[in-house]
Amino acid sequence: MNSKFLNLNLSDFGKGLILAVLTAAIGFVYALIKDKGFDISSADLNDLLKIVITAFLGYLSKNLLTNSEGEVFRGEK
Repeated sequence: MNSKFLNLNLSDFGKGLILAVLTAAIGFVYALIKDKGFDISSADLNDLLKIVITAFLGYLSKNLLTNSEGEVFRGEK
């Protein structure tokens, strides 16, 4: 069930965490391959954590501002 406008369900947090971790992992591996030739020892874990937090908060913000029918900035009908 989708959450109502300006409300979040527990599943929103779980889905947001999954999205954040996957986004960070894909971006992290891409950056390692592109910039450093896949040198894991030179990875900056602070950047990885920033990506996770940003993606998580972005997902929660989107769900908070969307009603149960997927309309942005609209209350329940």
